[in-house]
Amino acid sequence: MPEHVLITGGAGFIGTRLAARFAQDGHSVTVLDALIPQVHGDDPATTSPLLRSLDGVATVIEGTVTSVDDLRRALEGATIVVHLAAETGTGQSMYEIDRYVDANVGGTAKLLDLLANEDNTVWRVVIASSRSIYGEGSYRTADGRLVYPSHRADADMAAGDFEVHHPGEGALTLVPTDEDAKLHPSSVYGITKQMQESLVMTVAPTIGKEGVSVRYQNVYGPGQSLKNPYTGILSIFSTLIRQGKDINIFEDGEESRDFVYIDDVVEATYLASVDERAAGQTFNVGSGVATTVNEVVAALFEAFGREVPTRISGHYRLGDIRHNVADTARLEQVLGFRPRTTFREGVTAFVEWVLTEPVEEDGYQRSLDEMSKRNLLK
Repeated sequence: MPEHVLITGGAGFIGTRLAARFAQDGHSVTVLDALIPQVHGDDPATTSPLLRSLDGVATVIEGTVTSVDDLRRALEGATIVVHLAAETGTGQSMYEIDRYVDANVGGTAKLLDLLANEDNTVWRVVIASSRSIYGEGSYRTADGRLVYPSHRADADMAAGDFEVHHPGEGALTLVPTDEDAKLHPSSVYGITKQMQESLVMTVAPTIGKEGVSVRYQNVYGPGQSLKNPYTGILSIFSTLIRQGKDINIFEDGEESRDFVYIDDVVEATYLASVDERAAGQTFNVGSGVATTVNEVVAALFEAFGREVPTRISGHYRLGDIRHNVADTARLEQVLGFRPRTTFREGVTAFVEWVLTEPVEEDGYQRSLDEMSKRNLLK
């Protein structure tokens, strides 16, 4: 049965692909997006390929989730809501605190308040959560116990010790983090994502809606912004390589992330939105593989067929985690979906797309300067 899907933040990297996936199966789509310059440029109608990709796919409403009037207009006729709208960026969240809380927590509260108090046809709300809510995630001790270490200490990292420690324990072994792990985010961004998820998963069933949470890992792929300094290292490093600039690798380069390709994220989110088995569930959406920053740089050099000088600087950002890898078993067990794209395949496709795009002037150095000024980058 065709649904009417509202995607908040739907003109972004993930949202535009997801809108096309819904339309492909005959669902109607409305997108609510603030079309901020950081993502879409100063004149989105002409400067945003993402926005143009929604032509003929979705009805686009320019507006914000912090406005009740905009939300009310966007919710008209909706049966499913996929709530992607959020301010993103771990580092930036540590000094633009009010903006992150207002958009991420306040916007989610306004959405749920409307669903609770005004007539609507929504039966399912899918919240885009984040791996950041796990903080440092799951580790095993030498005798096999599962522990959830606290945030790394500034003093340790200043001394060049970037590993994760737990009181009273020796060496720890990283293990995939499942959905039942302790939630203890280490950044304002992570805190707001935890609150978004908690609000949806608590309120939805009390007002007769089905809540579903998808906890995204590090999403990448064609269409990702190449000028937004908060979209991840694949975009940042790609731009530096094309500009012939040096790459500054933070810490020792052995910090790792779970990189998941955009097509896999879209399909997992689509299933979480329409499959009846997803009701009330929380899913990690990742590849299940940890990839280090050093491995990312090597893969990009291979895909571009060129190298630039690299420097392992020992710099670090407060609020960053050391490692991250998701346990994705629940996604497969409940919805029958397993991510299909390997990191090598995904990077190759990403770089092929990057080479068709203009070389952008990015704001990466400006973002680092902002953090340094606030003593968040050491």
